[in-house]
Amino acid sequence: MPSTAKGNLDHKSSVPVEARDPQPDTLPAMVRNRPFGWLLLVTGVIGWLASGALVLEKLQVLQDPNHITACDVNPWISCGTVMKTWQSSLFGFPNMFIGIVAFAIIITTAMGLLSGARFARGYWIGLQAGVTLGFVFVIWLWSQALYAINVLCPFCMVVWAVMIPMFVWVTIRNLSTGVIKAPAGLVKLVADSGWIIVALLYVAVIATIFFAFLHVFAGTSGY
Repeated sequence: MPSTAKGNLDHKSSVPVEARDPQPDTLPAMVRNRPFGWLLLVTGVIGWLASGALVLEKLQVLQDPNHITACDVNPWISCGTVMKTWQSSLFGFPNMFIGIVAFAIIITTAMGLLSGARFARGYWIGLQAGVTLGFVFVIWLWSQALYAINVLCPFCMVVWAVMIPMFVWVTIRNLSTGVIKAPAGLVKLVADSGWIIVALLYVAVIATIFFAFLHVFAGTSGY
């Protein structure tokens, strides 16, 4: 019978059934294809637009080192100042070009999910690796902005903001579908706490910014 054949195929396959074709009624609501696809689409588009704005401003700065960018607000909030540091071109080219490519992949993945596409386990492993590396890179850039450069870039902060829910929910999705192996209890705990984790990370970022620029908020910076 067809149903039996399919069951045998799933039983013998080395790839978990849920990793290849997640069943909507067995997954946390947020990681089901449609809501998860919308999450990736919204964060991907916002990140891509922020990266695109940085690219345009970077080109202006390269043409005219004295160019005042759209987000040069004061000595502590200035994209132009950050763009002139070595951290902004860590790999020998402007970091924002990485964002243009990476967020385009996220948008493509989102459109695929919303269109009913199914991706192989290897694709999700690759996406997890990419998002994780991106998240680590963002953490490094954040630390450099706060504790080395001492200047914030608003467009960069938009990228930080979208990377947090993207990383958290891609990880939860891969845990929930068996792409990443973990104990069932841990998976349920993390899946049930997804937005709490996101909120805590946002609070942590805001707190570090506040304390790093406490002299500015307290009015003792002399500016």
